[in-house]
Parts: sequence; C-alpha cells; structure tokens
Amino acid sequence: MWDFSIARSVSIMMRTWPFIVFRMIVYFGITVAYIMATGTGASVGYGVGHISTDPDGPMSFALWGGVVGFGVVSIAVYWIREYILYVLKAGHIAVMAHLIDGHDVPDGQGQIAYAKEVVTQRFAEANILFVVDQLVKGAIRAITGLIGGIAAFLPIPGLSGIVSFINTVIRLSLTYVDEIILGYNIRINSNSPFETARQGVVLYAQNGKHMVKNAIWLAVIMWGVSFVIFLLMLAPAAAILWVMPGQLAGWAFVLAIVFAWAFKAAFIEPFAIASLMQVYFETIEGQTPNPEWDRRLAEASSKFRELRDKALGSFGGGSRWDTPRAA
Repeated sequence: MWDFSIARSVSIMMRTWPFIVFRMIVYFGITVAYIMATGTGASVGYGVGHISTDPDGPMSFALWGGVVGFGVVSIAVYWIREYILYVLKAGHIAVMAHLIDGHDVPDGQGQIAYAKEVVTQRFAEANILFVVDQLVKGAIRAITGLIGGIAAFLPIPGLSGIVSFINTVIRLSLTYVDEIILGYNIRINSNSPFETARQGVVLYAQNGKHMVKNAIWLAVIMWGVSFVIFLLMLAPAAAILWVMPGQLAGWAFVLAIVFAWAFKAAFIEPFAIASLMQVYFETIEGQTPNPEWDRRLAEASSKFRELRDKALGSFGGGSRWDTPRAA
C-alpha cells in the first residue's frame, strides 16, 4: 500500500486554507472566464449567422463562435501560467514544506505574504523558477525508462500492449514530481536553485521504485475522484449551456471537464503534493545524491544535462560528484 498519511495530508490542506481559497478564486475564476467567453462567442456567432442565407447558419456560427471564445481564454491561461506557478503553486508548496517539517507558519492573509517572501528569497525572478520547473519536467521523463525497465523483465511479445499501458501509468504518476523537487529546493534553504533541483531529481531517481509505487496509488485515487467530479459537473454544465443559443449540447462535455479541472487544481492537487512530499522527505532523509544516477540521467535526458550544466555554471557552481575531493 501507500506510505503517506491521508489524515496528515488533509490536515496540511486545512492549515493552508488561505492558499486553498486562493486556488479556488484563481481556478474557478478561469472556469467562469471559459463559460463567459464561450457564451459570448456563441451569442455573437449566432447573431452573425443570421446574415447567412444558410438556414443552419446561426447554429453553425454559434458553434464556431464558442470555439473561438474557448480558444482565446486557453491562450490567456497559457501566457499567465508562469505567474500562477510563481505566486500560487510555489507559495503553497513553500508553506506545505515548512508544515511537513514541523515549522509554524502564519495564518490568514499573512500566510500568502510569508510564502511569497520565502519564494522570492529562493527565486529572485519568476523566470528562474519557470526555467528550473521546465528543466525538471523534462528530466523526469527519463526516470520512467531508468527505474521502470518493465519491458526488460517481461520480454514476452504478447505482453507488449500491457507493458506499454503500465509504462503510461508510470509516466502519468510522475505528474507532480516537479512540485516535489520545488518543495525540496525550498526546504533546504538553497541559494542555488539549479544545483538543488539537480540533486532533487537524482534523489528521486535513486529512490524511484518506492516513489513511483506511492505516486501510482495516489494517481488511482485522484483519477477516481476526478471522474466522479466530472460526472457530477455534467448537470450544471448542461444547465449553463441550455440558455445559450444554438445546438451546443456537446459543449456540456467540455465545460464539465473544465469544471472538474478547476476542482482538481483547487483541492486534489494540494492533497497529492502534500502526500508525495511526506514520502519524499522521509525517504531521502540522510541520503546523498548518487553520482551513478547523476551520470545515467545525464546520458538519458538532454534536459537533465542542461540542468546539470546550469548548476555547474551558476553562481557558486554546482557539485562534480564524480570528481574525488581533495583530502
């Protein structure tokens, strides 16, 4: 079974309620923006469609208007993702990391200000955190093959489909590893984010099987809850679209996904991160990064090589673990 405490994860979420509320405002605000943009686009398209001589013109234009509105909000969300990572996700992770280690944190609005100060001390600019995050995400993709190696242990042609499915599950279970590495970066008060991220990835990889086992259990729990939420959101999404012009019933499915995504981002993701950080911090206690894993990751991932190069070239330099130290 899993090695994290569900009760402790829920307790951490409750103690970080200011960030849960913050997440609700941001992600449900994005959901409202999707609804309004889709509705406005559909309404405008429906009106423009009456100019067409085609009797199906209004409905066709309404559909495409909704697509355009949905796309505009998606582009906006893509461009603000860096801000969301810096202010919202990193701040919440900073507070959770301190709580897991038993430190006291402020309550109320002071908690958000406290977290912002901690993140700013570690990452002076948002783009530094964003670059670190993207490099870690790229490096994590190499871990699946290095720690899984399932195909090597099941060399049976008929099982290739099952092996592919299992490896896909493993890849999906690694969704929050970059957040865990960010928590590690904040936890050790690092002033060299690239070097610490490099160490964090190596520590995760050398404990990969243990971490992936817990991540898979957590992924199963999350997917189950997310699917139930999606089913529950179909009705309100359909009700909202019922008042829109045109034949937009298919959009109920899309909006239900957006609703479920917002709920997942606001409530389920913090639970997952708190759970995996518990396991990660406890597992790596007293360990040092293994130079062999550093080498294997560098051979398998161009993103990890870039991360290592930035660590070695950063102010203060990184560690050349494969070079013997002078006595």
